[in-house]
Amino acid sequence: MSDSQNPDEDTLKILLATDIHLGYNEKHPVREDDSFVAFEEILKHAVEQEVDIVLLGGDLFHDSKPSTTAIVRCSEIIRRYCFGDKPVGIEFLSDQSYIFKNLRNPIVNYEDPNINVSIPIFSIHGNHDDPTGSKATSVMDIFSSNGLINYFGYWTDLKQVQVAPILLTKGETNLALYGLSHIHDQRLSRLFRDGKVSLLRPQEEDVFHLFVLHQNRAFRGANNYIPETSIPDFIDLAVWGHEHDCRIMPEEQLNGVYITQPGSSVATSLSEGESKKKHVGLLKVKKRAFELTPIPLKSVRPFVFETVRLEELSDLQEKGIIKYSEHTERVVSDKIDSIIERIKNERKAQKLKEMLPLIRIVLLYHDEQQQINAIRFSQSYVDLVANPEDMILQKPIIKTDGTKRNRYLTGDDTTYEVETEADRTEMLNSLVNKELEKDSNKKLKILSVVAMGEAIARVINNDDADAIADIIDFQMKAAQEKLSSLGMDENNFVELLEQLNQQRMEEAANEKAEVDKLLSNPKRSYNKAVIDDEDDDVDDIPAVNTSTSVSPQKPARGRGSRGPRGSRGPRGPRGSRAKKT
Repeated sequence: MSDSQNPDEDTLKILLATDIHLGYNEKHPVREDDSFVAFEEILKHAVEQEVDIVLLGGDLFHDSKPSTTAIVRCSEIIRRYCFGDKPVGIEFLSDQSYIFKNLRNPIVNYEDPNINVSIPIFSIHGNHDDPTGSKATSVMDIFSSNGLINYFGYWTDLKQVQVAPILLTKGETNLALYGLSHIHDQRLSRLFRDGKVSLLRPQEEDVFHLFVLHQNRAFRGANNYIPETSIPDFIDLAVWGHEHDCRIMPEEQLNGVYITQPGSSVATSLSEGESKKKHVGLLKVKKRAFELTPIPLKSVRPFVFETVRLEELSDLQEKGIIKYSEHTERVVSDKIDSIIERIKNERKAQKLKEMLPLIRIVLLYHDEQQQINAIRFSQSYVDLVANPEDMILQKPIIKTDGTKRNRYLTGDDTTYEVETEADRTEMLNSLVNKELEKDSNKKLKILSVVAMGEAIARVINNDDADAIADIIDFQMKAAQEKLSSLGMDENNFVELLEQLNQQRMEEAANEKAEVDKLLSNPKRSYNKAVIDDEDDDVDDIPAVNTSTSVSPQKPARGRGSRGPRGSRGPRGPRGSRAKKT
């Protein structure tokens, strides 16, 4: 039987989507409608699946000041699919004046007596549609004021971020929905590190905790991303916006938190991550258990990303090929023709409308003679591909032999590709050594270059924020003990210190082993947090304050409290975690 014939009054159904980027390429002759077509399909799925709410993870619009056309088209789509007389089966228990305190119209839209909302949309802002100007106003404020979207998670204090949840209930299922709109990654990373991010926990125990954020998840520099371990372990599921590659299936982290990354619904760059199949997610929450079902988006323009590695000139010469660029054109042309044919057959088999595909060919060549005139070459595909103007990207093949690696590390212009964590550690150690040795004023006296290089590598490779402090503490104590054993006094201090440094240089391998042993010690706070799977205490998560509680404040019943509220069942035991079904 279908859900409509046998409704489950305790199951809260949420459609998850992020990074819709309405208005992207809206002036392109072929791709102008792509973002709007995908958004309409998303809301169609919301209607077909009879969801209770739609949750968006930021970047609904591609620009902070979108065109009038983009605003009008978005408004039309939302009114077509999310307005109507269908009752909303969830209750909003939080204090609306507090949750929406930054808005001109501080009320959840489905309780507004002036409009008929059938599927409420809740959204944070991203880095593309964030507030701008002296009044810090976003296009999301416009849609909130018009009752089209419930805009939440807006931050006002850059010194202390305090995230209060929206408390929703359906039958015996209670949901705490946390939203954190985009904050500059370096700033938010520092706030997490300094313990200045607070997620307020409801006093009730039998609650499913859902967190949506819009930040860098992939490593883009030591302080330019948010480590997954920053999310406190009482969160059951985090919806991660901003990253465009689709990783929709929930991934369990070391602290027990599940993360889903829906990805974008339109390709805004010709990267390999964007070429992955686009999905949204249907999330079903029943008490403390959840189930997430991927829903593929079929209206999205097909995108194929492939790399073509050309043969070396010596191999071509053996085959009698001397017109290298002509040979390259034939190879690339055959590849593109096969891609176009494959896409046509796939869409025909799935009974989908024909669409000009996006294609990105990364052409790796050994010699400049193998390059082609990409602009002239693309003219023959104007009516066959959606992006002929940037279809080909040509890159030279750079060999990564040891000679080039050593020249790079000693300061030459030659670069090499860092392929493994060991390569990255070697590179960091060499760069640290080079920086400290080139200036006598920067030379370390008590700390060692080996230890500092290893510590910096740990910070970058493992997000081990305590590594440098632990190394400094360890080496300071070791130096004090060593110097004391040598009979240090004010007359021989400098001489003994030079003797200690010389000994360290001679025993560099032993010192590296000591450093590795120290940083791998399971008693260190970093390692304890990583390996301690049995301890479910929120207070063990450093840099996140979760001690404050927030009580649900039930508002007066408005028009939105439509449908009966189920009686509350017995609460689960303290500390019980959500189950993924």
